[in-house]
Amino acid sequence: LQRMLSFAVEVDKSPNCSSCKIADVIFPFILNIPLRSQREAFLNTMQSQLLRCKLLELLFQHSCDVPTTLPLSLAKMLYFLSHSSLLLQYQDETATWQRWDEMLQYLSLLLMSYQNVILAFPLAEHLRSSLNDRMDLIIQKAKPKLQDSDDISHLDIQLKIEDFLSRMQQVLGQPFPLQIMEKLCMLQ
Repeated sequence: LQRMLSFAVEVDKSPNCSSCKIADVIFPFILNIPLRSQREAFLNTMQSQLLRCKLLELLFQHSCDVPTTLPLSLAKMLYFLSHSSLLLQYQDETATWQRWDEMLQYLSLLLMSYQNVILAFPLAEHLRSSLNDRMDLIIQKAKPKLQDSDDISHLDIQLKIEDFLSRMQQVLGQPFPLQIMEKLCMLQ
């Protein structure tokens, strides 16, 4: 399934457009996966980084009381950190801190996938372009174009982390579970 989804993204002239269409179709099914381990297995084995970005973006948009119109960017991820509620409905009695832990796990996965699509690797940096255009961009050694909303400061990050910690304190009280603090440090 993951290989077929990856091919479906790649064969389109606009991988960005096809990944949006596929994500719109798959998203309701992800909402109905009852166990965290199953959701994580599906998302972690996804071969298309671009499709993973789109699915996680939809998941976070769904969890925000006021969805943002920002394009997928580092600023949008900070918005998700500040405005996301607990992501998914649980059928079992999962502790509240574990639900926040899952949200941070997915935010980290979104950041890593976004970096793979946009920022990090020379051969992967043009994943939003068609295969033909991608080859030309790689031959020309064209740099990916960052968006204005990718320009965030360390202060922006620190303020959003502090905001998240204050929300967590209201919900959980102190002390925070070690897993939450580790994920926040990794995300930061």
